[in-house]
Amino acid sequence: MSKVVVTGGCGFIGSNLVEELIKLGFEVVVLDNLTTGKIENIKGLKCKVVIADIRDLKALRDIFVDTECVFHQAALPSVARSIKDPVLTNDVNITGTLNVLIASRDCEVEKVIYASSSSVYGDTPTLPKREDMKPNPKSPYAVSKLAGEYYCRVFSEVYGLKTVCLRYFNVYGPKQDPYSEYSAVVPRFICRIIKGKPPIIFGDGNQTRDFTFVEDVVKANILAMKKNVEGIFNIATGKRVSIKNLAEMIMEIVGAKLKPIYDKPRPGDIRHSLADISLTMKKLGYKPEYDLRKGLEVTIRWFSMNLKKS
Repeated sequence: MSKVVVTGGCGFIGSNLVEELIKLGFEVVVLDNLTTGKIENIKGLKCKVVIADIRDLKALRDIFVDTECVFHQAALPSVARSIKDPVLTNDVNITGTLNVLIASRDCEVEKVIYASSSSVYGDTPTLPKREDMKPNPKSPYAVSKLAGEYYCRVFSEVYGLKTVCLRYFNVYGPKQDPYSEYSAVVPRFICRIIKGKPPIIFGDGNQTRDFTFVEDVVKANILAMKKNVEGIFNIATGKRVSIKNLAEMIMEIVGAKLKPIYDKPRPGDIRHSLADISLTMKKLGYKPEYDLRKGLEVTIRWFSMNLKKS
């Protein structure tokens, strides 16, 4: 079995990725400091778990020995959190990513798959967002993700370490945390609506997003490992919906009629987001299998069964 490492493997996306890698027969090592990840996310999965921090270079070097691929999912997420504490975001997301790349180089890892973010595009008016557009980050979180991309490119050019950067667009699905003050919009909406509480919308609700189901993101990561490719790729559906319509769709699926509560816009939030995925489809062979409604139905079903246990 080939050995792979998933940093942040106890987190939302990481744990879903770990589960699929195990099914495919890989020897999986999970590295997580459990700041935002939860050990119960990988409960029952046959993998080695190392509680460590990506800012600990020595630990990374020990863990990455004889590793074929590193899936670097670990990060301190959230635009709002980064605005509140930019120093910590910088430390974890930039220094941590640099450490992952150094350890990968030193341990002769074949490829690093880096989880980047659509936030690097910022609020440029041009839609859809293409990988060759000039980035325009609007938050410390976005800056940190863009810096990670630059480090990946430099390590490819200078050291010959193969790297792929996947720009995720608004990922949602099972195992996403709805309880943090920095939680993403989909789990927050679902959990409030299931409990009969109206969803809270920041701003006027007309802002749009390209929501991506987590299983499509997992598939993209595995394609990025298997394909002989490097560079930056958008991971999305190539379709967008307004936050207001998202809330309406969730209420329709749940069977609830609630009047949303509108709150002031949050700093750092962009107005519109939509991905061009033509390059990803061409180079990775990626094609999203879940439209928004299908993904929401799966996600709502999962939260309905697990909400009380969360």
